[in-house]
Amino acid sequence: MLPESLKRYAWLSIAAALATILLKGVAWRLTGSVGLLSDAIESFVNLAGALMALWMLTVAALPADEDHPHGHGKAEYFSSAFEGFLILLAALSIAYTAVARLLSPQPLEAVGIGLAVSMAASVINFATARVLMRVGREHHSITLEADAHHLMTDVWTSAGVIAGVGLVWLSGWLWLDPVIALLVAANIVWTGWQLMGRSAAGLMDAALPIETLEQIEALLAGYRRQGLDFHALRTRQAGSRAFITLHVLVPGNWTVQQGHDWAERIEADICGVLHNAHVTTHLEPIEDPLSMKDQALDRPPS
Repeated sequence: MLPESLKRYAWLSIAAALATILLKGVAWRLTGSVGLLSDAIESFVNLAGALMALWMLTVAALPADEDHPHGHGKAEYFSSAFEGFLILLAALSIAYTAVARLLSPQPLEAVGIGLAVSMAASVINFATARVLMRVGREHHSITLEADAHHLMTDVWTSAGVIAGVGLVWLSGWLWLDPVIALLVAANIVWTGWQLMGRSAAGLMDAALPIETLEQIEALLAGYRRQGLDFHALRTRQAGSRAFITLHVLVPGNWTVQQGHDWAERIEADICGVLHNAHVTTHLEPIEDPLSMKDQALDRPPS
């Protein structure tokens, strides 16, 4: 599934964010809880992140052109980095509000109905996050995965807030409400940091995950048993597309057609393991010592 077809899931995230903003805003207005306010603020971050996701999926769906011969898939990393940045800003806002309330505690009102409304919002987020996570992992979309991780963080945050506000209601410990909000802020800082780190890895052309590399190596081992060899395997992820390059060492007395046919077969097998992958191979004679000198990214002078 290409980024263009993934856009409908971004619209799902936008709809869920709007619904939860409304519900959590009502819960905060009913109770006056700063913990529920922090939850509502995070939903605004969800909305901004979902809008950014829609934009970046639109950009990522653009075909390759003269200025972007490898396509526009890396646009997805800007979405997850932006969402991570928004999460950090939301955490600062929540912490500021919580400290002010900690210094000046206030009683809560209409807690029962407020918590019920907040729970309804959490159910919406949970259902949406499950859908986005499944589709994101299935189609290697870091944008949808980032959105799903953020929504699941929101769900657990809401669960903690609901439990904490309920405890404040039962115990009368007003100081507990802002303390919960500070814990929420700390939790979402960690989530934001992880999202930004993953985005940086993608923009820096980090290799594919180790389990994926092991799949490729297992496939190549079968060809090694047939007399071929390989080196200079390099991989990177650009949004939902994976790029793989490798050198294929074949007998020097093969014709160009023979080498080409085997290279095509290897490329097709790798694409069978990694869907939506682009594989580039380079043929070299296995007996030539020079074939072993160009394994590094920068080839040494002859």
